Amino acid sequence: MPISGFPEWLPSQRMIEQYVLDKIRSTFELYGFAPLETRAVEPLDTLLSKGETSKEVYLLRRLQDSGDAAPKSDDQLGLHFDLTVPFARFVTENHGKLQFPFRRYQIQKVWRGERPQEGRYREFLQADIDVVNRDTLPFHFDTEMPLVIGDVFRSLPIPAATILVNNRKVCEGFYRGLGLEDTAQVLRTVDKLDKIGPDKVAALLTETAGATDAQAAACLALAAISSTDGSFADRVRALGVDDPMLDEGLAELLQVVEAAPGLVRAELKIARGLDYYTGTVYETQLQGYERFGSICSGGRYENLASVGNTRFPGVGISIGVSRMLGLLFGQNALTVSRSVPTCVLVALPSDDQRAACDRVASALRRRGIPTEVAPTAAKFGKQIQFADKRGIPYVWFPGESHTVKDIRSGEQVEADAATWTPPTADLHPAITGV
Repeated sequence: MPISGFPEWLPSQRMIEQYVLDKIRSTFELYGFAPLETRAVEPLDTLLSKGETSKEVYLLRRLQDSGDAAPKSDDQLGLHFDLTVPFARFVTENHGKLQFPFRRYQIQKVWRGERPQEGRYREFLQADIDVVNRDTLPFHFDTEMPLVIGDVFRSLPIPAATILVNNRKVCEGFYRGLGLEDTAQVLRTVDKLDKIGPDKVAALLTETAGATDAQAAACLALAAISSTDGSFADRVRALGVDDPMLDEGLAELLQVVEAAPGLVRAELKIARGLDYYTGTVYETQLQGYERFGSICSGGRYENLASVGNTRFPGVGISIGVSRMLGLLFGQNALTVSRSVPTCVLVALPSDDQRAACDRVASALRRRGIPTEVAPTAAKFGKQIQFADKRGIPYVWFPGESHTVKDIRSGEQVEADAATWTPPTADLHPAITGV
């Protein structure tokens, strides 16, 4: 029985997912990111200190606890809701063994107790990259993140992506310049703009952040600014608010936008819901899927990891692999040329020839050709149908002179298992976008 929010892909979908993961992994490694995997659980106190996540954390406990007393909060464990928090913990615990700046990628499952809907799950796969450094992190790493993600998406048969960027210093400096003191509350409220609309955001700003109607209107005017070039800075300044943090944020945001023309768009309503972001923030939309929101997000964090007086600032971005694939699968936008990896089916003339057929299959496999032997010694016509239903392109007929048949074209030629090779395009299932 299916459980809502815990997706299970069909084999053909899983092959697409593995193809996508291979492309992501290889691109990350091209940029010098090293692989890392962390544990699935973290102390509950750690998870609850990083933003508005308390309602989403899954707790871990045994079916029968060892005692009657409820576990203390510092003894409780929760499944991680993202990969940044466990990564920061890993850095603090292993900083003496790491070379900085430390570049890592991490591809793992995460868990959030959200309301399931299309493309949004309770258990899902994320692919993260982060760079952390000791004490200070040069800003050029913020400009690198979109370039990596742009290369990942261009390597996949998916719609074009646009990376939306903002800088929390722009928002916080602007709010501070307006005279609003609780900038964190204003950020959290503005981040709900797409979900509840400008009227409700304005009402919430006056209710929860103490904004006047004029201040709320100014916040909404800032959030409405969007640009694919540096013109956003002039539009912000035209609002007449002055603050040193605002100026710093505009300068940083300009660098990110100018580093990836055609890929990045300044979108000043982007805030991100997690409290640990301090500067650049990213969200990503696929063309034609904008209504579903971001499928790749992240940002800069200055204070997430520290040991004593030493800080480890970082910047990172995360691809929601399950989210992206779920949306594309839902629109039948990705296809695979066959439902199994098999390239060649070795036909079985009779049961007593299975050992000979196995030897043929082994010879082909040793040369990297995915091969299986027919399950039963049925008529060759039925064995060809068996291959055709699974999309297997070639059937091998053993005998005194071996032949191999391309069942798509009907072409059949003599072949030697020690030398015959299919065209490269047929060797593995082909993944295509629609």
